[in-house]
Amino acid sequence: QVQLVETGGGSVQAGGSLTLSCTASEYRSNICALGWFRQRPGQEREGVATLFTKISKTYYADSVKARFTISQDNVKNTLYLQMNNLKPEDTAMYYCAAVERKCSTNSWDKADLFRYWGQGTQVTVSS
Repeated sequence: QVQLVETGGGSVQAGGSLTLSCTASEYRSNICALGWFRQRPGQEREGVATLFTKISKTYYADSVKARFTISQDNVKNTLYLQMNNLKPEDTAMYYCAAVERKCSTNSWDKADLFRYWGQGTQVTVSS
């Protein structure tokens, strides 16, 4: 199966920026969506941003829409999440994920529909 590895997490103060990276172990032409999710202790995993690669369409959670940008580098098999103006509420474990073959834009934030997952990278934002 495809292995995903996230890097770039760390601790920053509110207002700072971080860029997360997610590198895939291999390229698969049938991957149709790549997404970022986050999870706070005791909370459900929530969708942050998803890129539908076949149609070049992106979706963002309302809470991050004006601050985060999802993108990919096909040559490097890498997905990015540029996070600006970070807030304490952004503190969470961030995961990247991928869907193969069949994607629905209505499910951009549905974690249960993503097959491949990274191990996560921690982002901590202090006041």
